[in-house]
Amino acid sequence: MVNPRPFRFGVLGESARSAAELLNAARRAEIAGYATFLIRDHFIEEPLGHQLAPIAALATVAAATKTLRVGSLVICNDYRHPVVLAKEVATLDVLSGGRFELGLGAGFSRPEYEAAGLPFDPPGVRVDRFAEALQVFKGLFDTEAFTFSGRFYTVTKVDSFPKPVQRPHPPILVGAGGRRMLSIAARAANIIGIQTAAPGNPLAISNRSAGRRIGSDPSGLLAESIAEKIGWIRHEAGSRFDAIELSIVSSVVLAENRWEAAERLMRQREWDGISVDRVLEMPSIFIGSVDQIANEMQVRRGRYGISYHVVRDSGIETVAPIVSRLAGV
Repeated sequence: MVNPRPFRFGVLGESARSAAELLNAARRAEIAGYATFLIRDHFIEEPLGHQLAPIAALATVAAATKTLRVGSLVICNDYRHPVVLAKEVATLDVLSGGRFELGLGAGFSRPEYEAAGLPFDPPGVRVDRFAEALQVFKGLFDTEAFTFSGRFYTVTKVDSFPKPVQRPHPPILVGAGGRRMLSIAARAANIIGIQTAAPGNPLAISNRSAGRRIGSDPSGLLAESIAEKIGWIRHEAGSRFDAIELSIVSSVVLAENRWEAAERLMRQREWDGISVDRVLEMPSIFIGSVDQIANEMQVRRGRYGISYHVVRDSGIETVAPIVSRLAGV
């Protein structure tokens, strides 16, 4: 990459259970130089632990900070009609002074859908609906009397107020791991959040702050898996590839002995049948000293194009020296 995109770092605010905890984490992130503070979109405890609602929580964070951008990682398209969500998003962008980033996904948690009595449609249907929703969002953000007629949504002369501060719309992040979703993201998103869950198991992730382990299949984290996904994005994006910011949720472990730390991580996550070398090569796993990790992030940015790293709020201070060194570089 001749002119690499500058690094950005975000915090995933997953452990806050009160306003005090939320604002404490956000202020620490802002002071440390993180670019964004992000909230998930889930309404049952499993599999990720209890989460605050994204729009209200992010509005609270925006009101208490000055430079920190706020965003969703990610809002499930099926939980809200896009006309309703577009108004919430634009309002938050206005109230934050243009600091909102809209993260969207097609939905993946069958237990959550079933708990709410929502139909959990086949993946193809959810993705089709998501693709239509993207068109609706963009139209509402940038058109005075927007009309749309599709398979899932019909919108008639809606002049959504307010319009967002950021034009033509706030940056749109699409969270995706499958080829079709990544293709849609490559054509329509400003930022792509690359999902690292194993194929067929979107819940194969680790949530350390909640004290639970979910899944033990590391195949989606492997270097070749991430490289394949980025290849799909590059192929579909064509000439706009360099305009897309690539993001990933990363794990950072400061350690003097990289090998021993990797072995410990493997035991914690119950990863079997994989070598330490392959763990140390994972694009979202960084183990070593601050110098080693900062250097490795730059190497991997050149190799994969990933410049936007998101870490969990339990790691704000751990990653802060790396943020200080690399943010904006």
